[in-house]
Parts: sequence; C-alpha cells; structure tokens
Amino acid sequence: MKKEIIEIAQNRKARFNYEILEVFEAGLVLKGTEVKSLRQKMGNIGDAYARIRDGEAWLVGMNISLYDRGNQFNHDPLRERKLLLHKSEIRRLTGKLKEKGYTLVPLRLYIREGKVKVELGL
Repeated sequence: MKKEIIEIAQNRKARFNYEILEVFEAGLVLKGTEVKSLRQKMGNIGDAYARIRDGEAWLVGMNISLYDRGNQFNHDPLRERKLLLHKSEIRRLTGKLKEKGYTLVPLRLYIREGKVKVELGL
C-alpha cells in the first residue's frame, strides 16, 4: 500500500541559506478553512520559522490564504500555529536552539494520509 503525499509548498531558500543538520516531521493544529485552503495549495512557508515557547513548538510567519468559500468562519492568514511534536523532541530542540547559531526553519509543507505535515530543518 503506497502512501500518497501531496506537496503543498517548499522553502527552497532554506536549503540554500542554511546548513540543515537534522530534519523533523511535525503535525499542525489547523482550523477547517485552513485545511481546505491548503488542499487548494494556498500555503506559503517562505518567511516562516519555528520557535519553542512554554514547552510548546509554534510555527510563526506561515501564510495560509483565506478560503474563498469560508465566509465568517475564515481564519487569520498569518496566525501562529501549534506544531505537534513529542515532548522528547521539544526538549532536544530547546537545548539545540539555545546554542548560538541554530534556528528551526520549515523546509516543506505536505499532506500525508489526510494529515497536514511540515518538515522542519535544524
């Protein structure tokens, strides 16, 4: 059984501007209109980065365009979105991000098995 992956967005500048040491896969906490918009490939991670705050990982600066049929239930396109990572991964990343020169950038955004995922590079 082949797992279908639908590519939504890529951050090609990240691999050019940064040396990627480790790659992590994380889920995203999204609203319904955000998922519908991403299925139409209306997401952009070019200016995004991830941060750890209060023991939780957040994706900042990702733009998901408004869903055209979303009416009053539409979302804020630039809101911070929570990343779904294991606690052990968050603790490890917290230690790495405190070291000088490390940052966490999204490399690509995709849908796998019906779930929206983001690939993060350290």
